[in-house]
Amino acid sequence: MKQFFSTYLLLSWAIMATAQHSTTLLNEPLDLSKDFKDYTNTYFLADSLAAFDPATGQGQLKWRRNEYYPAHAFNNTQAGLRKVRGNEFPGIEYAVDPVLPFSVEFVSPRAVRIRATTGHTAPATEASLMLVKEPGKDNSWVYSKTKEGHQYKSAFGSVTITTNPWTIEFRDAQGKLLTKTWHQSNSRSFTPILPFSFVRRAGDYSRSVGAAFTLSPDEKIYGCGESFTSLNKYGQKVNLFTTDPNGVENAGMYKPIPFFMSSRGYGMFMHTSSPVTCDFGATYGAVTNLMIGDENLDLFVFLGEPKDILDEYTNLTGKASMPPLWSFGLWMSRITYFSEADGRNVANLLRKNGIPSDVIHFDTGWFGTDWRCDYQFAKDRFPDPQKMISDLKAQGFRTCLWQLPYFVPKNDLFLEIIAKGLHVKNPKGGLPYEDAVLDFTNPNAVQWYQDKIANLLKLGVSVIKVDFGEAAPLNGIYANGRSGFYEHNLYPLRYNKVVSDITKQITGDQIIWARSTWAGSQRYPLHWGGDAETSDMGMEAQLRGGLSLGLSGFTFWSHDAGGFTTRTPEELYRRWAPFSLFSSHSRCHGQAPKEPWEFSESFLNHFRNATETRYRLMPYIYAQSKASTEKGLPMLRALFVEFPQDPGAWLIENEYLLGSDMLVAPIFETDATERKVYLPQGKWIDYQTGKVYPGGWHVIDGGKLSLVVMIRDGAVIPHAELAQRTDQIDWSKITLQAYTSTGTAKGKICMPAENVLQEVNVTLKNGKGTLAKDPYAGKVKWVIK
Repeated sequence: MKQFFSTYLLLSWAIMATAQHSTTLLNEPLDLSKDFKDYTNTYFLADSLAAFDPATGQGQLKWRRNEYYPAHAFNNTQAGLRKVRGNEFPGIEYAVDPVLPFSVEFVSPRAVRIRATTGHTAPATEASLMLVKEPGKDNSWVYSKTKEGHQYKSAFGSVTITTNPWTIEFRDAQGKLLTKTWHQSNSRSFTPILPFSFVRRAGDYSRSVGAAFTLSPDEKIYGCGESFTSLNKYGQKVNLFTTDPNGVENAGMYKPIPFFMSSRGYGMFMHTSSPVTCDFGATYGAVTNLMIGDENLDLFVFLGEPKDILDEYTNLTGKASMPPLWSFGLWMSRITYFSEADGRNVANLLRKNGIPSDVIHFDTGWFGTDWRCDYQFAKDRFPDPQKMISDLKAQGFRTCLWQLPYFVPKNDLFLEIIAKGLHVKNPKGGLPYEDAVLDFTNPNAVQWYQDKIANLLKLGVSVIKVDFGEAAPLNGIYANGRSGFYEHNLYPLRYNKVVSDITKQITGDQIIWARSTWAGSQRYPLHWGGDAETSDMGMEAQLRGGLSLGLSGFTFWSHDAGGFTTRTPEELYRRWAPFSLFSSHSRCHGQAPKEPWEFSESFLNHFRNATETRYRLMPYIYAQSKASTEKGLPMLRALFVEFPQDPGAWLIENEYLLGSDMLVAPIFETDATERKVYLPQGKWIDYQTGKVYPGGWHVIDGGKLSLVVMIRDGAVIPHAELAQRTDQIDWSKITLQAYTSTGTAKGKICMPAENVLQEVNVTLKNGKGTLAKDPYAGKVKWVIK
């Protein structure tokens, strides 16, 4: 008890800081911008470089003390900043304008790390979970002294530090200014603009950093995680705070990520788990202000085009591993299958109706009481779960189970969790909520929880649905001695890791099915898009979220085909199902029914055709997935990732590339069979009709798939013969379909047995195709078309 209260006293500042950010509703996203325009707070503006050692990149930064005051003119009052004297006593003991450590470190020829402190902080007690490892030092940057300060150059750009006023400029290899820190002297506006600064709150003296950078004309910003608002974040204020938005048509995020990239050729990663508010020109159009709850600034800046930036970012935070082949098959689910009989019936009907599929998911109803997660199959409805799982596997079906880390008071495990102290605590040592929330910073809680999961995996379960995780108590005290201000956002990453680790240990497969994330969660695939509204707008917002997550370092993403919230109208399901089937992973889930035979015969045939197309395309999907994991690229890819030099590609947010060569345009409007499609520069070939289109805007019919699919000119798309399950795909016979106007085409192939990416080059002449070099030396029978 004494140790606990000592910890409590040490952390009281963090708890008070959290209280300072109290919100109207529990787990409503924090908006830190309120603290950066509060008349009671004190503001310290980055002013000048007090000292700097160019050999080490270590220096000191002087911060000028300011306050907000109401400035009044012509019956209009605005907030202004003005320099003030110190308010401490005795004044000789405290710096009016503090001089504090600052550093520039070079991680790679494209990556720079900027660090600054705002006062004394305790050293970290554990290695950052967000980073694969602490990055090393890159020695390729060449230093030179400038008239105003210091400059470092690499093959890809430069970093220039000006002494007074303190400024850091980032330029590309041609010398074009990408962005620079914003100082008061930059302003030419009547609008009050907060420059690069930190705030000290009057309520508790906690501090947060406001890292301000310039924006340029026509600059566009992308990333920040699975954001459902407009893909381009310019003009938006984005709160990076993990929450359950209960849908996909609002600004809340299951998967916020403190990373973004710019169309000007740079990206930034805010290495923190605190809440962050990013103002991308929302308050003032020429400035991005990153309001970071952390008392230290730790910011990585990347130079290059989108592919370069994603590669660099995922070098730091990790790249997705390849999930098992069976995960790329269709997952069949609903809310929920309540019994062994339900599961067996669905499996039998999938095979009877010729719907290729690989996974049966049991959602919230496999316990004695629906939703009451106790890790036990209801004995009256699942008489022999181990045999059921074994029989399903013999039919080619893996089993997935739902669960969550929150335990209601009526749960049989609730009292055990309380007695063993495995839950997140409030300052009095009790429960912050009515539920007990597992504390994944507590090794005993991790072991207890993994034992429960391991028992299920040992029964034969293949994958666990890692649901929720967005509501870790913000005012909680965690076993590692930190408050929820730093652990709330990190909770999903810990949760993802814990389940992924035990799954790999027991089954050998690194796979989960998770909803919440933070930076680094991409190492633990895979994630799905939450509870989409069953509507046209829900479908379109779902795609924006997937594209945005892909622009934040995630290779794999799925969503609930047809929407989650209500029974899916057949017409909507007809358009949504192929969108799901042309994603990296595909799952039918939501309010019953979801099974295609529960709709019309016409729909059943349509669904079957789309699913069969996916299974024939499995060699393409698998090879592109492998290629994407190696470079940190998304499988569901915004057009500008592949076509950064095409201005039109940066504007499109309702189309995507599946891998590098296949452009997909879902049909979002009710009763529509065609849509306007933007094709990037070059020629494109309709996958369904073979018709050739030039780049630009076209109206294209969705055909039998109710989906527009276009192939990049010069691409080889490998196909397999149809199989009803992925373990029956014949990888010894592959058709290489060449889409080419020149007679030559290339593509990628990857055999799951060896998991090594190979390139295939095809020439077509007089209707006959030849393969330049057989990467498998005769072990594969190639059919070239």
